[in-house]
Amino acid sequence: MTRLEVARQRLHNLWLLAPGPGQPAGVVGRLGAVQAQDFAAARWAVGMRLQGAVDAGIEAAFTAGEILRTHLLRPTWHFVTPADVRWLLALTAPRVHVANAHMVRKLELDEGTFRRSNEALVRALQGGRQCTRQELRQALEAAGIAAGDGLRLSYLLMQAELEGIVISGPRRGKQFTYALLEERVPPARHLDRQEALAELSSRYFTSRGPATVHDFAKWSGLTVADARQGLEAVKDQLLVEVVDGQELWFPPPAPPGAGDAPAAWLLSIYDEYISGYKDRSAMASPEVANRLMALGNALAYVLVVDGQIVGSARRTLQKRLVTVETRPFFPLTEAQEGAVAEAAQRYGEFLGLPVRLV
Repeated sequence: MTRLEVARQRLHNLWLLAPGPGQPAGVVGRLGAVQAQDFAAARWAVGMRLQGAVDAGIEAAFTAGEILRTHLLRPTWHFVTPADVRWLLALTAPRVHVANAHMVRKLELDEGTFRRSNEALVRALQGGRQCTRQELRQALEAAGIAAGDGLRLSYLLMQAELEGIVISGPRRGKQFTYALLEERVPPARHLDRQEALAELSSRYFTSRGPATVHDFAKWSGLTVADARQGLEAVKDQLLVEVVDGQELWFPPPAPPGAGDAPAAWLLSIYDEYISGYKDRSAMASPEVANRLMALGNALAYVLVVDGQIVGSARRTLQKRLVTVETRPFFPLTEAQEGAVAEAAQRYGEFLGLPVRLV
């Protein structure tokens, strides 16, 4: 299996080569979780994998609670389904607590503070109320808990998310709200730890393979030992091939062969095709990887052609127009440029806006 074949199979299994049928919750459930700190980019990540999806439809699913947004896996927000949120939190929250420990100490937060904070949040939200961050900050301050407007408030709310107390509510205008998880999320099946490890492993390698156990550990936030244990439980469902000295695990069957015309995607740097792996050498040459590193925080979107990152991109939303500015790292062929234009057009159709490609 060559580097390009690895990339193509990932595109296939991530539903980028051919979007799947169904609803947003089906996409999120298949992927296990979808990185979602950039809310607009996360809606696009779900939408491009779903036949006929539009931005308003993904927002409607979020408003209805069909997909949720909370902290799990790693210390960042993810989309997750109501059916999965409890067992995923039970499995991954302990590792997120470990990752947060330094900042928790720095902010002078402790178990007593978290206990009082959680009690105040329950009082503010019980009865089906949905509150913004500012409203919850006021509730915490009224309870005698110094919350502030920045990191301290963020870690108080994240702690409550990780403990399964609060979860995303619908947006109020452009503001996010929180709700009580037990009031917003229906009861779902319970998985013990071994079952949860196997389930998450199956979701990961089925949707993101070919991938290594270290890719899975990086994506999930689990230890490599736990990642190996999860893979061991499901490896009889997978195929394996050694590429460049690494064992890559993936589901059968192989994807269809590449067509004559190039295919392109406009992807957020948080898209699962980018963020779902520790080793990204299948999608970026060393030269391209260095260019991406040099862009740093200025990098928001990338151009992917036939599975390879070929440039960066920036999108600017206006009331009646979306401008997509592309910056290839090297000259593209006429066919590749046409594929990039088609990718930008798909993004405009998702938003319901005409596209100006620069």
